[in-house]
Amino acid sequence: MDFKNMKFTVGDGCSRGLCRRGCGRQDRQLNTYDWLADVPGNAESTDLVEVQFKNTRKGYYHNVNALDLKKGDVVAVEASPGHDIGVVTLTGKLVKLQVKKANLKSMDDIKRIYRIAKPVDIDKWREAKSREHGTMIQSRQIAKDLNLQMKIGDVEYQGDGNKAIFYYIADERVDFRQLIKVLAETFHVRIEMKQIGARQEAGRIGGTGPCGRELCCATWMKNFVSVSTGAARYQDISLNPQKLAGMCAKLKCCLNYEVDSYIEAGRKLPSREVVLQTMDGDHFLFKTDILAGLVTYSTDKRLAANLVTITAQRALEIVEMNRRGEKPDSLSDSDEPMTENHQVDLLAGESLTRFDKAKKKKKQKSRGNKAQDNKDAKAANANNQQPANNQQASAENRKQRRAEGKQQRQEDKPQQQRQEGKPQQRQEGKQQQRPDNKPQRDAKPQRPDANGDQQKPQDDRQRQRGPKQQRNGGNGNGGQRRRQGKPNTPQQPKQEKANDGGNQ
Repeated sequence: MDFKNMKFTVGDGCSRGLCRRGCGRQDRQLNTYDWLADVPGNAESTDLVEVQFKNTRKGYYHNVNALDLKKGDVVAVEASPGHDIGVVTLTGKLVKLQVKKANLKSMDDIKRIYRIAKPVDIDKWREAKSREHGTMIQSRQIAKDLNLQMKIGDVEYQGDGNKAIFYYIADERVDFRQLIKVLAETFHVRIEMKQIGARQEAGRIGGTGPCGRELCCATWMKNFVSVSTGAARYQDISLNPQKLAGMCAKLKCCLNYEVDSYIEAGRKLPSREVVLQTMDGDHFLFKTDILAGLVTYSTDKRLAANLVTITAQRALEIVEMNRRGEKPDSLSDSDEPMTENHQVDLLAGESLTRFDKAKKKKKQKSRGNKAQDNKDAKAANANNQQPANNQQASAENRKQRRAEGKQQRQEDKPQQQRQEGKPQQRQEGKQQQRPDNKPQRDAKPQRPDANGDQQKPQDDRQRQRGPKQQRNGGNGNGGQRRRQGKPNTPQQPKQEKANDGGNQ
């Protein structure tokens, strides 16, 4: 094959298996992919056309005029009364399947398409749509004034503006005959009331579910099946109302998607009430992994003690052995018990806000300040790098200071004794050190005692007395004489006591 002279063409989508005509406009709810759009003669196989109006309301019409309609065309269709404006969402053979899915009562109820909408029709349609929100707010106030237990969730005007559909939610039957009269007098249009459920309201409004995808009732689901808590029990889901409820405050419709698979897989598991008996003791069912076919048993009926995980097939074998009166050595058929393979979460230790750090603005500094800051930073780093060494050095310094203080006290004891033995010499040495210009103080005169005699000067032996002997009253006998004083001797004044102590 000559690739150099080959002419290449850009694919338009249909040649690569995905036709852009099948996708159409994706901004509408309940969108259907037309996988037969690129098949020749698909549009001419039937005259049925699917037309969508506001939110999830759809209708099926006959293309009696053989118009060349494609997905996304705005058309005017037959209505009662007048005409309505909608968008073509599906043509060809798939429309027949959609009609069967819609459960229409009679094929005669299918109306026809008039024409492709003109600019005048589109302008009138947009004008009618602009009044829908204000009409809904005003109609809610009217229903509240009439004390009606109902909630008007949405209002939809017909394309020509001659009719309005009011969608409401009510738990009980409501008599809204008076409400219709008041609404007709207020808005001057024909009134039609349609009751919808909570799931239909969520589908009309739309939104995103807990799974992160658009709501099923707003994308593809039309028929709603009742959901019970039994579906959650079969799948071993916790009966938490906040987790089981959807955007409509009802049980999630997706609980019914896999319940059949869980029921079929649960039939291969042993009963919860069966107790497995082994040589080690009795084992009670603790938890089950339905899809994986694994069961975990515990030696305690209420607590998770000595957990052992085995396959459902092994558990059924032990049950059959117990029926025959036999007991295996252990639950597991091998020496090592089966362990569950848990998936490793690479971001388990990461924080969700690790990228949310605020950036600090850097201040411009002079060269001198930068040099000083660098010195301070280096000093701080040096201090931070050796915290343990500083603590150890401080502890050693304290021990060294204690040892030096103890040695200094031991050296001061003999020196103090020598100094107490020569008080007179120390006194004379101090007097000789006085400068000549300062006169020496005269000796204090001796104060007379109680008898009028002056005190005698102390001799050398009295000067050499220690402080302990002076506190005891001179010699040891002096203090004892004071304690053994005569009982009849009257107490002398404080001055005499001082003089007696000095004489002794």
